[in-house]
Amino acid sequence: MKILSAEQIREIDAKTIHYEGISSLELMKRAAGAFYDWFIKKYPDKNISILILSGVGNNGGDGLMVARMLHKAGYRVHTSVVEYSEKYTEDCAHNVRRVKAENIPFNRITTKEDIPDFSKYDILIDALFGTGLSREITGIAAEVIQKMNESGKTIVSIDLPSGLFLDKKTTFAVKADETVTFQIPKLALYLPDNYRFVGNVTIVSIGLSEKAIAEASTKQFLIEKKDIRELLKPLSKFAHKGTQGHALIIGGSLGKTGAVCLASKAALKTGCGLVTAYLPQCGTQVIQTYFPEAMAIEDKKFEHISDIDFELHPDAVGIGIGIGKQEETQQAFYRFLQKNKLPTVIDADGLNILSLHPEWLSLLSPKTILTPHPKELSRLIGEWCDDYEKIERTIAFAQKYHLIVVIKGAHSLIIDSENLYVNDSGTPALATAGSGDVLTGIITSLLAQGYEPIHAAKIGVYLHGLTANLTQKTIHPRSFVASDIIDNIGNAYFNIEKSN
Repeated sequence: MKILSAEQIREIDAKTIHYEGISSLELMKRAAGAFYDWFIKKYPDKNISILILSGVGNNGGDGLMVARMLHKAGYRVHTSVVEYSEKYTEDCAHNVRRVKAENIPFNRITTKEDIPDFSKYDILIDALFGTGLSREITGIAAEVIQKMNESGKTIVSIDLPSGLFLDKKTTFAVKADETVTFQIPKLALYLPDNYRFVGNVTIVSIGLSEKAIAEASTKQFLIEKKDIRELLKPLSKFAHKGTQGHALIIGGSLGKTGAVCLASKAALKTGCGLVTAYLPQCGTQVIQTYFPEAMAIEDKKFEHISDIDFELHPDAVGIGIGIGKQEETQQAFYRFLQKNKLPTVIDADGLNILSLHPEWLSLLSPKTILTPHPKELSRLIGEWCDDYEKIERTIAFAQKYHLIVVIKGAHSLIIDSENLYVNDSGTPALATAGSGDVLTGIITSLLAQGYEPIHAAKIGVYLHGLTANLTQKTIHPRSFVASDIIDNIGNAYFNIEKSN
């Protein structure tokens, strides 16, 4: 699904009106209807009291049309138009007239004294500003938003939380509990800095022209289940362990063998035929007791890796988890990079070693996958002031070294030399020790199975996140652990392969 700019979204709206021969008011009706359908499923109790706060633009028109639909359905609705400008759009003005004609409670807000008492309402629906906002909110609109945020009430935003910018840092906006956005995903809705504003995000279709969307050019995409389903390879009836790929997991040190255990088990559960762990001697008994399906190669040293030397021929390598930063280990890692030509995932201390020796980055094979969490990323690319700068710096970094970078977190970002992909799976349950080690094993497994690196990254990140989605009703997110990810990889595959 394409992620587009505000200008592109406006163009698609205009093209939809042109291509389909409809009025702008008809498109507004589609948008309001889509929000209404979502709302009545989410909040079926018609005894709740609702205040819809609208602006004077088309987002306000959406809100007023929603008010009319909810009122007709029997909900207790009050409408307030925040007059931050005397100039109404034509479609918004039309809906003001209809709201009055249909005797829906209505008032205008021009001063602080006009702001209703929010304590009287159960839900506030935010329809003040949409994608067209280009400046900081001031005046009466800012007063209203401040009161909304202080009200303690459930806030649902139509399309965007009012005040949220699509292309730069937002410092003041409505703090929505739910954001119901119209058909086109917006990058701002998926960035960590903005979570306090957007809450839960739902995308609803409003019947925009598929032709118009296809004509829009972008390098940003939202990864959905159907995208992953299309990437998955069929499993041959005649498959055997020798045809499904051999993953090599390199890592571990005294006290950190668990990382290799988790990654190795995740790799095999993701579908590769063979997994070998390369680890210091202290880890051999541990992994073969924990996970007998894995093979193991011992380093010469007991407590840490000193030389990465093996005679087998794996199809992909995952390296860095639990490996530590001992000088001997760093030099072993350097020698490995000098000769390695295999598809590779680098994580954890492998990334930290690279940040200590940035000149070694030039040794990485093209399309090597790095999987940093934000702190590890900052060591590689430097500090940033906001999410937009973080993305800009990461894109430049990926282009310079021809890498794929997975920025781990809620809505993990996958950045290669050309595109940015936003993952749409996962819950806060994944914020647990070992979760990243499991992801390394998953992606390494997919590489070993012959997936293109960018496809392995996309499938791996989505699969990893989906395990948390699927266990929301059976495992409380506070008690979810990394082993739960591994145990549910098969269920995630089942879910992705469903046709509906």
